Amino acid sequence: MAQFTPHGKHLIGGEWVAGETTFASSPAHGPAHDYAVGSPELVARACEAAAAAFDAYAATSREARAAFLEAIADEIEARADAVTEIGTQESGLPEARLNGERGRTTGQLQLFAEHIRKGDYLDRRTDKALPDRQPAPRPELRMMQIPVGPVAVFGASNFPLAFSTAGGDTAAALAAGCPVVVKGHSAHPGTGEIIAEAVKAAIESTGMPKGVFALIQGGDRKVGEALVTDPRIKAVGFTGSLAGGRALFDLCAARPEPIPFFGELGSVNPMFVLPAAAAARADEIGTGWAGSLTMGAGQFCTNPGIAVVTDGPDADRLVAAAKAALEKVGPQTMLTDGIAKAYREGADRMNRSNAVQPVLTTESAARNASPNLYETTTDAFLSEHQLGEEVFGPLGLVIRVKSADEMERLARGFEGQLTATLHTDAGDAELARRLLPILAQKAGRVLANGFPTGVEVADAMVHGGPYPASTNFGATSVGTLSIRRFLRPVSFQNLPDYLIEGDLA
Repeated sequence: MAQFTPHGKHLIGGEWVAGETTFASSPAHGPAHDYAVGSPELVARACEAAAAAFDAYAATSREARAAFLEAIADEIEARADAVTEIGTQESGLPEARLNGERGRTTGQLQLFAEHIRKGDYLDRRTDKALPDRQPAPRPELRMMQIPVGPVAVFGASNFPLAFSTAGGDTAAALAAGCPVVVKGHSAHPGTGEIIAEAVKAAIESTGMPKGVFALIQGGDRKVGEALVTDPRIKAVGFTGSLAGGRALFDLCAARPEPIPFFGELGSVNPMFVLPAAAAARADEIGTGWAGSLTMGAGQFCTNPGIAVVTDGPDADRLVAAAKAALEKVGPQTMLTDGIAKAYREGADRMNRSNAVQPVLTTESAARNASPNLYETTTDAFLSEHQLGEEVFGPLGLVIRVKSADEMERLARGFEGQLTATLHTDAGDAELARRLLPILAQKAGRVLANGFPTGVEVADAMVHGGPYPASTNFGATSVGTLSIRRFLRPVSFQNLPDYLIEGDLA
């Protein structure tokens, strides 16, 4: 495999820039490297460059931007071995996962290239003039979506490629015509750097403005605060914790010019196992749930942390099958020491709670995590708010309900979610019809007879949901609809023919 030695610099205005201080990476394995520390001053330089690039970049043709996105994808693939090498070292994720995530990352870029070539995202509308209308004539109106301006993107800890430097937020913003300033995640700075190298190469080969993309590495809380409060930033894409995302959201709202903050903040993704489905295949569902729960050490925002099932022998079978499958899962390496520590603290809270009964408890040490499983009742869950809070990792909670009415009451009691799942058979039709509209109000994606881990990048995908799953229930961070976050509609009235050109024509 190719050897990659990072230089540890920021990318600003098309140039690699050293910082005054450095921090050492903390890889799961392999050598540590030093990286420049971000600062508010460097953020200001990157935002200035992005603002300077905006007019020219927004005026590029859809074909030119599509070619730029495809060039980024090609440059990433040209560095495939090096991306996998540094990515596996930093994250502890296996090669197969990194390779798959790289494919998803380049696939997103190519999908957005195809999407903007079609032009449908512009949502162009024309109302022809009616000069003879009574009692007053109607002017000609042309409406079209235009880019909002420079966008800030925060890299995610759990997806070093698909939700980070050139991930979905960056791809959507660049496709829309918006320059991007990325705050790299300190958990995978080398991965961020090599992807930034790919973007830089694509900028140069396609002749795009140098300030159209920047990467600011590391830095403390002040770096993120400086980025979202810089007056040249017009929107923010964020994937991370509820506490961190809410703090940045509040800063965006408090600006003299408030801007939209599109934060994807996590979810417990409840799974409702209806009675007929439980009777037919409780063992299968329990085993499948355990597999989804522990995939990637449970470090997915769509991890189904809660299973709801009617109490009785079928629930016993589901729990027994899940426990048996979880017992076969050994310790898994987590993405960072901090995430592993937070997982242990979450399991400790559950172990100390009088509202749950342990089914399977394990000891997790250092950067590893092992599965934990608990049971509770509807009343206990609804009275203990912390039971509905995400524990990031392979921890599951079974809620045993007494009746269909209680299952409905529980569904209504959930906060906003990224996903909700129904396991249902034909005999569950009446209850499924009762629950479906409730779950649609609670989640951005409702599944039937499956598991939510795995988010398809497609036109019809929604990865978002009511708060606290995300800060904007009308948006998605995955799929082509996500481009709408970085566009705004403008109506043009009675333009003369010589101004009706380009996408307006």
